Order: sequence, then C-alpha cells, then structure tokens
Amino acid sequence: MSDFFSESNAPQPKANVAEYTVSEISGALKRAIEDQFGHVRVRGEISGYRGPHSSGHAYFSLKDDRARIEAVVWKTTMSRLKFRPEEGMEVIATGKLTTYPGSSKYQIVIDNLEPAGAGALMALLEERKRRLAAEGLFEAARKRPLPYMPLVLGVITSPTGAVIRDIIHRITDRFPLHVVLWPVRVQGETSGAEVTAAVQGFNALPHDGPVKRPDLLIVARGGGSLEDLWGFNDEALARAVAASDIPVISAVGHETDWTLVDFVADVRAPTPTGAAEIAVPVKADLEATLANLGARLKGCMTRHFDRKRQSLRAASRALPTPDQLLALPRRHFDEVTSRLGRAIIVGTERKRARFLAVRLSPATLEWRMAETRRITDRDMARAFAALRAILRERRLRLERAAQRFGPQPLLRRQKQSADALTALQRRLDHATILRLERLRGRVNQAERLLATLSHQSILDRGFALVTDAEGALVKRAAEVAPHDALSLRFADGTVGVIATEGTHRPKPQAKAAKPKDPGTQGSLF
Repeated sequence: MSDFFSESNAPQPKANVAEYTVSEISGALKRAIEDQFGHVRVRGEISGYRGPHSSGHAYFSLKDDRARIEAVVWKTTMSRLKFRPEEGMEVIATGKLTTYPGSSKYQIVIDNLEPAGAGALMALLEERKRRLAAEGLFEAARKRPLPYMPLVLGVITSPTGAVIRDIIHRITDRFPLHVVLWPVRVQGETSGAEVTAAVQGFNALPHDGPVKRPDLLIVARGGGSLEDLWGFNDEALARAVAASDIPVISAVGHETDWTLVDFVADVRAPTPTGAAEIAVPVKADLEATLANLGARLKGCMTRHFDRKRQSLRAASRALPTPDQLLALPRRHFDEVTSRLGRAIIVGTERKRARFLAVRLSPATLEWRMAETRRITDRDMARAFAALRAILRERRLRLERAAQRFGPQPLLRRQKQSADALTALQRRLDHATILRLERLRGRVNQAERLLATLSHQSILDRGFALVTDAEGALVKRAAEVAPHDALSLRFADGTVGVIATEGTHRPKPQAKAAKPKDPGTQGSLF
C-alpha cells in the first residue's frame, strides 16, 4: 500500500496547455452548441411530464431506446401549442439546443411540438378508450333518455363559428325555445379544459336562479383533423360528460369523426344541425298532430255520448214510473200519519195523569233539599279526614328524610369519602413509583444488552470491518481478488485500501494474478 500511495502522489510535470476557468469552458460550450444546433427537429418519447410549472413553463425529457435529452417549453410557447403534451406520447420537437452552466447539462428549448404522426395520437386515443370502456362509461344502460320538449337548451361551442348559427337557425325553424350559450375554444390546448368547465358549470346552475338551468346540453364543433378535434378526446372532459346530471348530445365533427365525447354522451349526432333536430321536435308537426288528436277525441266523445244516451233510454224503458215507485211508500205514510195523531192524544193524557198523581208540595221540596245537604256534609267530612291522613303521612316521610339527610350524616359521609380518596391517592403514588422503577430497570437492561451486542464494542477491542467497493461486507479471504478496492472500518474511522493479493478468482478486466503458494493466505497490505 505504501508503494501505491507513493506513486500516485508523485509530482507531475506541468504541461504547456492554456488554463480556463469553469465559467469560460461553460460559455464556450454553450456558444458552440447553440451555433451548431441553432434549429433542430428531435423525435422522441415524452418522459417525466407533470404538467406546466407554477410559473407556466413545462420541464420534461425526450428519450428513445438508447438516450434522453432534457427539454423545456416556455410559458409563451405553451399557450400556442395545438395539443397538450402527455406522458409517453411520441412527438417531434422543433427548437434549439442550449446548455445550462449551473448543472453542466444540455437541453432543447422547444418552439413547436407536434405528435409523431397520427399513429401516436390514435394509439393514445385507443388506450383512453379501452380504459374508459373498462370502467363502464360507454355502457348503453347508463345513458339517459332525452327530454321530449326541453324548455331551456344549453349549447357549448365557439360563439363566433358557423356551428352556433346553424343550431339557432334550426331551432328557430323547428321549435323556438330559450338557448343558453357557454362560449369556449373548440381547438387548441385549453379547449378540453374549457369544455369540461362548461359542462360542470351548467350542472352547477340552480333551477330557480337568474340563469335557467338547461334541460338538455349540446356539445358541438365543426369538422377537422384528428389534431383539431383532440381537445374533445380529453379524459377529464369524457368523465365530466359521463357524470353530468343533464342529458348531453355530442355533435363534434362530421359523421365520420369519432371522439371520446361521442362514446360517453347520451346521444351522438352526426352534425351540429342534426343535434338541433334531435334536441327539439317540429312545432308544425306537433300542432298538426294535436289538431288531429283533438278531432279524433271530439269524435270519440260524441260517439261515446250517443251510445250512453241510447243505453240510458233502453234502461229507462225497463224501469217503473215514479207513481209506481211511490205508491206503496205514500200509502204507508198516510197510515202512519193517522196513527200518529191518535198516539199524541193518548200520550198527553197519560202524562197528565202521572203529573196529577205526584202531588208536588213545598214539604216535598224541603225534604229533598235536606237529604241532599246531608249527603254533601258526609262527603265533605270524608274528604277532610282523607286530606288530614295524607298530610300526616307526608309529614312523617319528610321528618324521616330530614333525619337521614341532615347535616351530621352528610359530614360523616364526606369524611368517609375523603379518607377513601386519600387512601386511593397513596396507593396510586406507590403503584406509579413501582411501575417507573420497573420500567427504568428494563431500559437499563436493554441498554446494557444493546452495548453488548453492538459491533462498535467489537471494534473498540481492536477488530475491523472489511467492506468492498459496493459497501458489501467481506467475511472471508476467498472473496477478495487482487487489486480490489476495500474499506477498513475501525472504531475511530474508516481507511480505504487496495488488496495486493487474494485467493478469489480475478475479474475478466483485471490482469491475471501471479501464482502463489496455496498453503499461504494473501495479505491485504
């Protein structure tokens, strides 16, 4: 080991080469790279994309199967991108290479970003479609029926395009109603987020607010390429449409254009005009239908009344006349009337005879009043006696309670409770002290055991730990090869060494070790 250190520490002769500072080298490299690669197009897969930073810039990497390069998109460029970058998407980036002297890295500053062909977007679209379909968002069972005659129609589209004019024109021709427009961008990176916010905003409107909540929504856009319609393939937008409480009609692109919104919407229309035709019926057809149904109802009611009238006439001919129905009751009424007059006369005579037989007099009234007074006095006496008995019983119960809960018993109970509480406090203090002593003994025992089992105590006795370059513990000399870099850990520090000999088979890159006597063990030094 002494020879090794003496050779490595020998003074080297100074070379006739110019010296540069770190800043000069970094600046020269930056100028060279920017001059040579001032405008490049790089194809690669996006890696490490986490969305725009709080500053608005986006930082990620472009990689292929053998290398990767750092990339940055400034905030001003981010707002001009036609689609939003996503993790794993293969893209073609246009920009310039530059270096970052602070960390000795080179990176590409992207001015334009485009997908690497429609195949990459289609692959990403198929992956999203497969994931959403697995969650059941495309199932027909979860789609809601559209209202037949909505009162308020919500439209989510661009306010300046021909789509909104076509929808309003078709609605006016078919069935005029109140239309609420939520203006959004239908192309570009922010289109998906704006349409998502519009769907959620319409659902958040109250039913009785100043802006009426729509009964039906139409998400519309004209035709375009896959890149133009990419905002309507946003996963967040698809989930918002699927979770909407208001039925949604998707009218994005032409009949041959399909987006994720078309799959999750309750109804998919081939064109925006077709969506307006699906949303509302034709008012003239409704009026004609109502007139036809009204005429049919009137004729039906007329025929129904005629049949009922004929049935009533046929039934009336089979019924007896009023004179025939009232003949027997009238005769019975006449007989009862005649008997009633005689019964009144007889009853009056009987009542008069009984009244005369009673012979009312003042003596009779006085006797009845005396009898009533006697009964009343008797009942009053019984009531006063019962009341006095109840009062005596309540007084006795009160006196017994006063004796039981008086000042002296309460003082005795308080003293007993205080003595019991003091005894319990003493027992608690004693138990706490015993518990702390027991735990302190267990902690001291664990500390002694830890000091005994710790490898530091072994190192203090003069032993050392041997580890290889990867930090793995070397337990046997057979695991050491010549020229292996080892580390010896003593009690007061660590020393790096190089093995000059060893019994382990040398690595392929190292030179073959000289043969040695198999009976002797190699030395680390």
